[in-house]
Amino acid sequence: MRIFLVIIILAIFGATGVFATLQQWSLPEPVNVVRVPGDVKRGAYLARLSGCIACHTAKEGAPLAGGVRLQSKFGTFISPNITPDLENGIGRWTFSQFDRAVRQGISPAGHSYYPAFPFEFYAALTDRDISDIWEALKAVPPSSDISQNHQVGFPFNLRDGLKVWRTYFAQTYEYAIDENRSDRWNRGKYLIEGPAHCAACHTPRNIFGGLNIQAALAGDPQMLDGGKSPPLTVRSLTERGWTVENLETALKSGITPNGDVLGGSMAEVIHGGTSYLLDEHLKDMALYLMDKDQ
Repeated sequence: MRIFLVIIILAIFGATGVFATLQQWSLPEPVNVVRVPGDVKRGAYLARLSGCIACHTAKEGAPLAGGVRLQSKFGTFISPNITPDLENGIGRWTFSQFDRAVRQGISPAGHSYYPAFPFEFYAALTDRDISDIWEALKAVPPSSDISQNHQVGFPFNLRDGLKVWRTYFAQTYEYAIDENRSDRWNRGKYLIEGPAHCAACHTPRNIFGGLNIQAALAGDPQMLDGGKSPPLTVRSLTERGWTVENLETALKSGITPNGDVLGGSMAEVIHGGTSYLLDEHLKDMALYLMDKDQ
């Protein structure tokens, strides 16, 4: 009995120590963002490109009112309401808080978002991009829909544990222009690796959900939602009969080179995102994936 009591006491002290350590574990400090006059139309386009519409608009739900469920081996994540509603949306947020949420993945309350929200890729967004998206979201009709809690179990429901995850597994994307490549190739790189966050699904992850950047776009045979994604490397695309032209077609319509139709989560990406993009941007993305300059 005495030994059992000692074990309980040690466990309590151990848990207290871990809790205290996590409380002190730091998150990235806010950055100084330069707010520029926002363009609602451009911001709406970026929101569509970045998946905001697809991920935050449930079937039969109000635009951007949340409620989309993302199944994973860690539990079910449910997208929040990001309309300008004052009580249940982001209507009381400041521009700086919005910027920190999107590009750093940290809420106004100072908590880290789960990487189901691809802030690692949104870090590539420019100050102008953030300003435009902010103005576009403010123009959306407010919805009073209440954001639902994620359905994740222990220990993944402990938000402070994400501080440790970020330290060891977060792979923040920083865009850099390759001066040796064309403007179109560089723009395609930005779109694919930044806001379109293709690597979020097409790059394998470790058991902790961290991206294996050494195998970027190499496909993921065991996606978090139980599915699998094909590789998007030049060699693999070429071997499977893809070209710049039919990639453009697929991103616009979902139709593959053999006349089949892309399904699963990719169908949702096309339906809610890439099918709305300008032809020139679809070509930029295809040029980058096929590693062609033009």
